Amino acid sequence: MGSRWQRVLAEVGRFLAVGGLATAVAFVLFNLLVHGFNTGHRALLADHVIIAYVVANTVGMVISYRGARNWAFRDRPPRQADGGRLAYVVINVATMSLPIGCLWVSRNLLGLDDPFSDNISANVVGLALGLGARFYLFRTFVFRRPVHLPHLSLPHHPHTNPHEVFDTPADGLPLSETTDRSTSGRAQPPAP
Repeated sequence: MGSRWQRVLAEVGRFLAVGGLATAVAFVLFNLLVHGFNTGHRALLADHVIIAYVVANTVGMVISYRGARNWAFRDRPPRQADGGRLAYVVINVATMSLPIGCLWVSRNLLGLDDPFSDNISANVVGLALGLGARFYLFRTFVFRRPVHLPHLSLPHHPHTNPHEVFDTPADGLPLSETTDRSTSGRAQPPAP
């Protein structure tokens, strides 16, 4: 397996670990807000399941960003001035619509409002739908691989060596010789 695929698989593993922690926190918080887990009182957001899901997953999003930024995509510095936070939030909000849609269908179309149905629809089916989309979007728009200068391809002129570097002194006239950086010798000046 090539180094690129090893790097992608390592990122997938770290992304899933971070996502697992954030999902566990959101799962517990969601169930506390909607179902109460035998606290003896009616759950705080029992009648507002969508709001509870958004609140719980916003907390999970904060955990997820810190883990993704500092560990999962640590080799991919963000290129945005805000560290990629805005793009991260936009992607999370957009992909959060998938589990919310599943939860809405389960609650409003199928009439299922028990803890098992809520968790299957939002935290299993919806999570699976959003997971792949988030991984792709985060890698593509938030934590893009930095460009390394040796990997850039420069336009090739038919009369020049692509490894030649042309220096121009302060007076603007080209130097008579150039240094070929690919060898230790001197390169010939370019043909007119």
